Amino acid sequence: MKIDMYTHVLPAKYKEALYRYGDKFLPEIKVQEKRVTLTDHEARCRILDEHEDMAQVISTTIPPLEEVFDPGRAAELARIANDEMAELVAKFPKRYIAAIANLPLNDIDAAMKETERAIRKLGLKGIQIYTSIQGKPLSSEEFMPLYEMMTRFDLPIWIHPLRRTTVPDYPTEDVSFHHISGIFGWPYETTVAMTRLVFAGIFEKFPTLKIITHHCGGMTPLFGERIVVLYNTALERLGGKVFPGLTKHPVEYYKMFYGDTALNGNTWGLMNGYHFFGEDRLVFASDMPYDVQNGAVVIRQTVQSIERMDIPESSKKKIYEGNARRLLHL
Repeated sequence: MKIDMYTHVLPAKYKEALYRYGDKFLPEIKVQEKRVTLTDHEARCRILDEHEDMAQVISTTIPPLEEVFDPGRAAELARIANDEMAELVAKFPKRYIAAIANLPLNDIDAAMKETERAIRKLGLKGIQIYTSIQGKPLSSEEFMPLYEMMTRFDLPIWIHPLRRTTVPDYPTEDVSFHHISGIFGWPYETTVAMTRLVFAGIFEKFPTLKIITHHCGGMTPLFGERIVVLYNTALERLGGKVFPGLTKHPVEYYKMFYGDTALNGNTWGLMNGYHFFGEDRLVFASDMPYDVQNGAVVIRQTVQSIERMDIPESSKKKIYEGNARRLLHL
């Protein structure tokens, strides 16, 4: 079986609420209309019918609620999204094996309350956050209680990257050009978020916390040796064996994250991720439905890229299924 750990949906009632209240984000919401399988689940299942052994974990697509709505409205929309995703899992149990919670992160108390409701009452299997929360790093102290809660639940946090086109590539400009913000900015933002969490001692505080990084850990696997060498140089200048608050070399903490296979069919990149994270911390994910065929292409490319990996079949089984079952307690 193949368990696709990161796919996106835009449930109908939630979509309606976004349109009703989300004037600030309306142009970007309307772009999603091109991806019909975000909302049309019969069409989505027809694509999945080509892969009889495949089930998906679903999560809402952008926008982050805290960027668009005040805390009260964000909490309302989070409940709508999570209720509806739970209904979809119940309606399509063969295709949607689990869902992960959308949260109103501009109110951490409301976010924790919704996390508890979504997991205990609705049966959702984790939460989704973005690489920054209203411009704040994920290492901010105010988010630590949420990480502690997820440690107690022993369920994963999915980190989704986000970098707006309004973030310029150069300080003399006002916007990002040539899709740089999405193609290169998103993996960079993932790497920044991972780094801030590492040096905040997140895995010292919560050694069993499970965090899944999109697009195979961003830049981290490719620059694994650079992480070793340059932090060794920094430690040499500081005259210490480890950085303050850490008991291991930083690279060992980077390897405690999980990576997914959403690399658009790049087998070389997956091999990089496999060698960096190891067979127990790499999970199958396609990023459906973001391609020109509403998800059919990325699923096919991702499966083909895993099949081309020069690794044991037992490792492929872990990537496709075993690691997901362990993480989600399936």
